[in-house]
Amino acid sequence: MAAPQIPNLNTLRRGTGRPFGRGHGAPPLTSDEDHAAKDKIVQQTDQDASVSRLSAVELGYLDDPFAKLFLSGSSNQRRFPIINRGTYVRTTAIDNIVHSFLSSPTSAPRKQIISLGAGSDTRFFRLRSAQNPPFLPFTYHELDFPSNTAQKIHTITRSPALLALITSSSSSSDKVEYTTNSDLTALSSPNYNIIPFDLRTLSSSTTTTTNDNTTASSSSTTTAPPPAAAAALAKTIDPFLPTLLISECCLVYLSPQHADATITHFTRTLFPPTTPLGLILYEPINPDTPFGKVMVANLAARGIALQTLRKYGSVEAQRERLRAYGFAAGQVVRTVGRAWEDGVSAAEKARVAGLEMLDEVEEWELLAGHYCLGWGWRNGDAGVWEGVGKG
Repeated sequence: MAAPQIPNLNTLRRGTGRPFGRGHGAPPLTSDEDHAAKDKIVQQTDQDASVSRLSAVELGYLDDPFAKLFLSGSSNQRRFPIINRGTYVRTTAIDNIVHSFLSSPTSAPRKQIISLGAGSDTRFFRLRSAQNPPFLPFTYHELDFPSNTAQKIHTITRSPALLALITSSSSSSDKVEYTTNSDLTALSSPNYNIIPFDLRTLSSSTTTTTNDNTTASSSSTTTAPPPAAAAALAKTIDPFLPTLLISECCLVYLSPQHADATITHFTRTLFPPTTPLGLILYEPINPDTPFGKVMVANLAARGIALQTLRKYGSVEAQRERLRAYGFAAGQVVRTVGRAWEDGVSAAEKARVAGLEMLDEVEEWELLAGHYCLGWGWRNGDAGVWEGVGKG
């Protein structure tokens, strides 16, 4: 699944885009080839995300010594100031929620984070490298397509700095072991797991039943994933630990049915109601504004379809989505613009403003109004979420 990113707005500024396809005279794609080609386009957005992250790091927006390690080749491109600021706001806002979750009190021995479509994201390594963090022990799980997990493991196993963070113990000086599978698409350790996984397999069989026992389409969907798919997650993920799910521009690439089935598998199948559980969503919104229409069209020209955007295209729709998923204890949804205005201190705003000239104020406001950050939580049997994401 695709890694988190704010889509490259170069095409929005230039009004150009490359159509997705094989070109004139090429034989038509088979159904399987078509699906594989579209999956590859989505998977390749991870490179865009890596370039945007490194751009923000090198200009001083973010502190991430690991960003360059996951960027293949010499794709060292400087992004537009509005892209850099968007990357900064998204990353720091999610980091703040993650830090608050990991430092909140609980009687559980550990906590865990599950990152959907993690790609080359570096959050685990940044968390583990923090000096004297006030965190309880935690396990970090990443799910993504095998092609993406293989690339990440290739990078990790060739970096002593990254391996040291995986094998170090938070409670003693002893090192912990890690293992990989035979084709190097999976990595397992007590602290960190990379799981090759197609989230769509969680909804291979979907039925919806109304009150009169007829089949219909509604939000009360139950799923019956294949035993192998469910077992792959249940084998690694502890269903009783306080857990935070993260989807940064991941679920938006799935059909609404697949996206909803993915989250409801976690909320209704994998985790019992007594487990404290939360979800962070970062996604585009407002597809029907002039800016939104151009954004969607330019992404479509690259072969990228934002499949849930129509269903969850507003702040209120995203808030209701969190409620429908079962995060009844609380839901917060803000545009990136609101997160910048309300969630960043005056001193930090001044620091960021001094990094580079941002004279595209109108474009920044448009961009920041077309992405949102949402999070919801349920308490289960412990008040893990007291004070998390409520400021």
